[in-house]
Amino acid sequence: MASEKQKHTDLDKETLEQIVKELNKRRSQIIEDLELIAKDDETEEDGMKAKFPDFGSKSDENAQEISEYSTNLATEKVLQSTIRDIDSTLERIKKGTYGICKYCDKEINKKRLVARPVASACIECKTKLQNQI
Repeated sequence: MASEKQKHTDLDKETLEQIVKELNKRRSQIIEDLELIAKDDETEEDGMKAKFPDFGSKSDENAQEISEYSTNLATEKVLQSTIRDIDSTLERIKKGTYGICKYCDKEINKKRLVARPVASACIECKTKLQNQI
């Protein structure tokens, strides 16, 4: 079935190669960004690595520590989610199912894929999903 889906996508080889290159570049940058907010090589129980800053023991310094830590945790979650999206996209490319909507099995517009390479849904299905929220 993957080969049938692959026939439906209108992405040329050059565009697909460019998308893979950009995804890999973006993934590498995200990993570097994650390392900036990581604590040594230890992974916490929840899989997060954000380090708790130490600015001092005064109450305003403690508040700043909590604020920065919260920001780092949120940032880390977003970056990890983005890596999962990139990995999923690269896997779809490998399987030959890239460019096919996971909801309706129709082709995702090439302009959408170039603008948002990790898109797994066509605009029509994505709009329906967003309107349900």
